[in-house]
Amino acid sequence: MAIERKAEVVRDTSETRIRVAINLDGTGQQKLNTGVSFLDHMLDQIVRHGLIDLDVEAHGDLHIDAHHTVEDVGITLGQAFAKAIGDKKGIRRYGHAYVPLDEALSRVVVDFSGRPGLEFHVPFTRAMIGQFDVDLTREFFQGFVNHAQLTLHIDNLRGENAHHQCETVFKAFGRALRMAAELDPRAAGTIPSTKGSL
Repeated sequence: MAIERKAEVVRDTSETRIRVAINLDGTGQQKLNTGVSFLDHMLDQIVRHGLIDLDVEAHGDLHIDAHHTVEDVGITLGQAFAKAIGDKKGIRRYGHAYVPLDEALSRVVVDFSGRPGLEFHVPFTRAMIGQFDVDLTREFFQGFVNHAQLTLHIDNLRGENAHHQCETVFKAFGRALRMAAELDPRAAGTIPSTKGSL
């Protein structure tokens, strides 16, 4: 019988209260309520292109700005992902994706290395997407990387519309995660590392 790769994590601080429930082997079902509409839209890209089920409920100090909420959603999602993926036996470990949207093109590469590392190269063409500060995109991924314990390279190769730039990043991230976290039937029960652990 296959082990269910599910997890639920609650993060409760003086700035935010966040609950994340995840199923890595889902069908793309989501319930997203972060209080930051653009973040919900981006999380939906991860869900649909990563084929995970995701439930996120966040209450943050949005009267200040969205920084704490976006960063802490990234942290909590990373914690849930790490818990759900477990010892990483049988996963593919590496994943990559190129995703275009009109004039924009992004590449994302993932390694479930057990070591947090982020290379983020997205030259956004404007500072705000509606009410969303584009600087928070990096904060989200840094929080995720630190707590999911993976290496993540994000490159927006071209783009003129900041919404398109950001959306291609999140879509490619979902696709790359799906590939890396996928169970490889040829490597069932083995750790994908010469060290024997990740």
